[in-house]
Amino acid sequence: MEFKSTSRPSPIAGTWYIGEPAGLRGQIDAYINAAKVTKEDIPEKIIGLVAPHAGFQYSGKTAGYAYKTIQNKKIDLVVMLSPFHQYISADLITTAHQAFWTPLGEIPVDTHALNDCERILKEKGIQINQVSEDSEHSLEIQLPFVQQTLGTDFKLLPLMIRSMNNILLEQVADAIFEVVRDRSFIVIASTDLSHFFPLDIAEQMDAEMLRRIKTMDAESVLSAEKNGAASACGASAVAVMLWITKKAGAKKVYVLNYSTSADSTGDETSVVGYGAAAVVF
Repeated sequence: MEFKSTSRPSPIAGTWYIGEPAGLRGQIDAYINAAKVTKEDIPEKIIGLVAPHAGFQYSGKTAGYAYKTIQNKKIDLVVMLSPFHQYISADLITTAHQAFWTPLGEIPVDTHALNDCERILKEKGIQINQVSEDSEHSLEIQLPFVQQTLGTDFKLLPLMIRSMNNILLEQVADAIFEVVRDRSFIVIASTDLSHFFPLDIAEQMDAEMLRRIKTMDAESVLSAEKNGAASACGASAVAVMLWITKKAGAKKVYVLNYSTSADSTGDETSVVGYGAAAVVF
C-alpha cells in the first residue's frame, strides 16, 4: 500500500462530538467517570472491546463503560474494526493516510502492520482497498476515547468491513492475528445495535445480540444480522474481533452497559441501541 503523508481530516469534530480539545477531554472524562465499572468487576486482562458509534450525546455514556476498562493501560497497537456505511464495491477498506486527526491530536497509522495484513490476505485472493478523506464516522468516533484513555504511545491498525462472508472474515481475523500476535494489542469493534424499532422490540433484539456476543460465537453474531433475529451494523467487525481475541486466548465477555437513543431523546417510538462489552483472558 501507498500512504499519503497527510492526516485524515475529521468530518465530524464539532458536530458528533465537541470540536475543541479542553471541552472534548472534559466530555470524555465525564462519561468515563460516570461509568460504574471497577477493576474488581473485571479482574482479568482485557484484549477486546465492543463500543457504540453514535454521536457522543447519544452513545457516549455507554462508550464510557468500555473505555473505562482500559484507562491508563499500556497498549502499543489498537486494532480498530468498524463498518463502512457508504456504498463502495469493496469488502475491506482502510485509510490512505498515515495518521488520523482529532482535536486531541494525530494518531499514527501502523503502515507496516497494514502492509503485512495486505500481503497475507493478497495470497488468499482478498484485497484491502484504500480511501482518503472519507466521511465514515464509525471508526473515527472511537478515536478521542482511545486518545483520552491510552495517551499517545500507540499506533492504529484501522479496518472498515463491508463483507458478511464468514469464510472471508475468518481469514481476515487469521491475517490480523498473525501480524499482531507478538505485540501488546487490543481489538476494538465499533458497532451500534438495532436501528429504528420501538423501544420494547429494540430491547428484545439488542438483548439477543448482546447474548450472542457474550457467548463469543462469531458465526452466531453474523447469522443474527443476516436473518433478522438481532441487529448490529458492525456485526462483521464484532465477529472478526471475537475470532482474533479467541485466537489470542480470550475466554470470556463481560457486557458492561446497554442504552438506547430514547435515554437522550425521550422518543421511544424509533430508537437505536448501544452496547458496551469487554473481552478478557
